[in-house]
Amino acid sequence: MNFLPTPEFAAELDAQDALRDFRNRFHIPLTPEGRSTVYLCGNSLGLQPKAARAAVEAEFESWEKQGVEGHFHGTSPWMHYHETLTASTARLVGAKPVEVVVMNNLTTNLHLLLISFYRPTAMRYKVLMEGGAFPSDQYALESQVRMHGLAPEEAIVELVPRPGEHTLRSEDILAKIQELGNTLATVIIGGVNYYTGQAFDMAAITQAGHAVGATVGFDLAHAAGNLKLALHDWDVDFACWCSYKYLNSGPGGTSGVFVHERFANRPDLPRLAGWWGHDPSDRFQMKKGFRPMTGAAGWQLSNAQIFPMAIHRAALGLVDEAGGMAALRQKSELLTAYLEFLVRNLDLPREMLEIITPADPAARGCQLSMLVHHNGRQLFDFLAAAGIIADWREPNVIRLAPVPLYNSFGDVQRAGQVLAEWAGKAK
Repeated sequence: MNFLPTPEFAAELDAQDALRDFRNRFHIPLTPEGRSTVYLCGNSLGLQPKAARAAVEAEFESWEKQGVEGHFHGTSPWMHYHETLTASTARLVGAKPVEVVVMNNLTTNLHLLLISFYRPTAMRYKVLMEGGAFPSDQYALESQVRMHGLAPEEAIVELVPRPGEHTLRSEDILAKIQELGNTLATVIIGGVNYYTGQAFDMAAITQAGHAVGATVGFDLAHAAGNLKLALHDWDVDFACWCSYKYLNSGPGGTSGVFVHERFANRPDLPRLAGWWGHDPSDRFQMKKGFRPMTGAAGWQLSNAQIFPMAIHRAALGLVDEAGGMAALRQKSELLTAYLEFLVRNLDLPREMLEIITPADPAARGCQLSMLVHHNGRQLFDFLAAAGIIADWREPNVIRLAPVPLYNSFGDVQRAGQVLAEWAGKAK
């Protein structure tokens, strides 16, 4: 498509957008003057669905009127509440219902899964991750290898870009997996790197990891609700994700877990156990001896977090109503391409500003990371003063994420216009 940087062109794209009305289902933050902001920070915290408040109020009412009986009565008894999220979650990540469960928070779930899927031996003990991963992943892996009596500097192998490059090449990831061979126990990589916005070829990574005998998992914090995933078909062993970024389920929202169905009936697989993961047929008999539920649900520890899950259910409903990730991804690619056009149309030298997110739509989500070599913080403040809500990452990266559920092409055009105003002053 031949893009134009004008408001009229953006308005034409918005008029053709089948998803344009979903924007009205969200609360858009306002500037101090009362104008709508251009919110491009959904990769950090998604906006509040208007349905969220009513969803939580319904559970407050159930608690108010029924007390403990709310576990067993009402339209959505709490005893089975997490099950109301299963079908939508499975569709979201390309899984079978038995392979997913919603519980806890992201890093908690990452630890629970690593307990089961990082099982080092004297020979096979190394874990492969991308360098510059989100700190929680780094801390989790460091502590996991230490619990096995290993030194992180020896057990953890970090993938880094080639000199002069900002992102990893797929062939280098696959080559490193092959090089590590039978010393590699586990691969754990972010589906989308939070800093650069690079999306990794999860199918190829999984195949390569399995070929050398390693387990393969992904932190999908920046991929769930952003990319069209097919975890079951890709043969991924395990994965987890948060719900507060592209899934719009509120700050600190609940987390999703995927465990491939080949582990569904593996009570021998080491795990940390809790009573909510116990076989429900005799859970309330309070017996000793943990017998895990079938599938991912067997990794649960505690009762469902009803209020966060109520928000999450409302948010997932919007994804389904929009036509799922296929429809959202189609709009997302066009939105991000338009943003890329507007940034490149500034015609600034790389020594001043460069996009470090891959240009290939298949290798990125709906995020562009701009490396601002001079006065980056001033540009971020300039955007903020104009009502453009972006994200600043030290030392000099600005992340912009046009989210297909609530961002418009007009939003993107407005951001490009403000960038052009800054560029005119900076040249």
